[in-house]
Amino acid sequence: MNMQQMLMQAQKMQRELRKAKEALYEKEFTLSKSGLVTVIMYGNKEIKSIDIDKDAIEPDNKEMIEDTIAACVNELIEKINDEEDEIEEKITGKSGMGF
Repeated sequence: MNMQQMLMQAQKMQRELRKAKEALYEKEFTLSKSGLVTVIMYGNKEIKSIDIDKDAIEPDNKEMIEDTIAACVNELIEKINDEEDEIEEKITGKSGMGF
């Protein structure tokens, strides 16, 4: 493979990676915990919504609800990061190539 072909291949991978990441960033990820909290987050890690079951809203449940929301958000971020790594590995053949 000559240098021009390698450069063209790298540019193609960059375009594919950019397109795949744009699709990921628009994708919605949903996670429910304990039937109390549902968090919907976009692939760009922006929270779309948080739904708290009305039966869970009691002063005694405040800390549990906060912990559940944090757990949902952290798990969704991990899920999104994993999917982003899979996209990079699929397109570049390596994880974290950084295009």
